[in-house]
Amino acid sequence: MTAALTQNQISEFAAFAGELADLSGRTILPHFRERIAVHNKHGDGGFDPVTEADREAETVIRAEIKRRYPSHAVMGEEHGHERGSSPLTWILDPIDGTRAFMCGMAQWGTLIALNDGARPVVGVLDQPYTRERWVAANNATEFRDAQGHRSRLQTRSCGSLKEAVLSTTSPVGYFDEGERRVFWHLADRARLTRFGGDCYAYGLLAMGFIDVIVESALQAWDIQALIPIVENAGGVVTTWDGKPALDGGQVVACGDPKLHAPVIEVLSAAVR
Repeated sequence: MTAALTQNQISEFAAFAGELADLSGRTILPHFRERIAVHNKHGDGGFDPVTEADREAETVIRAEIKRRYPSHAVMGEEHGHERGSSPLTWILDPIDGTRAFMCGMAQWGTLIALNDGARPVVGVLDQPYTRERWVAANNATEFRDAQGHRSRLQTRSCGSLKEAVLSTTSPVGYFDEGERRVFWHLADRARLTRFGGDCYAYGLLAMGFIDVIVESALQAWDIQALIPIVENAGGVVTTWDGKPALDGGQVVACGDPKLHAPVIEVLSAAVR
């Protein structure tokens, strides 16, 4: 079931998502660049870090959603899926880029999406430390800088891999051997390759500074807020075999849709 939302309703929810981002930022920032405990969700079976900042931020966001819109469902990385009577679902990642966060780096952000039952219609990427925010709603993506200036974003034209700037969060921690081999093949054909962006890289792609992002092992909360941010700015987000990327997994984002087909041609060799 999907909800048929008007533009005014979507604008209302986008404004509310901004309020949630403000609330999240106030919760997270006191922990940033402080010596806080980092817990491993996987125990001895790998490393998937979480901090009290992650958990506290999601807790306060969820509480405000249930106070304002008690019928809405909520899905978050830290506290699971809480079903509602409405088809509308808020999808949360309080700190996307926890590894960057725990290292004192600024390439992390809070991700907030509203899914209407079929697709995300609102997407927010908020970086409270740099005071930057990306908001996608009603077929537009807006960027707000630290001075409060607002601008509508547009991805840049780049139809050739040899002219492209390629990014991934890490070529080590998220790709298996086959994916890594295909990624390096793609990197060999790109003009420039940069690492470590997490969600922040998608904001830069929407701004026209990055052309291709390739990731694997993503979850729905890692990507749903970023899909409208990229697509409303003129880009495309799919899985490595060109399917919808709502559930995460192997994900590719291209700023120029003309670049998507040659990138997919390379990546399809590692689709699982």
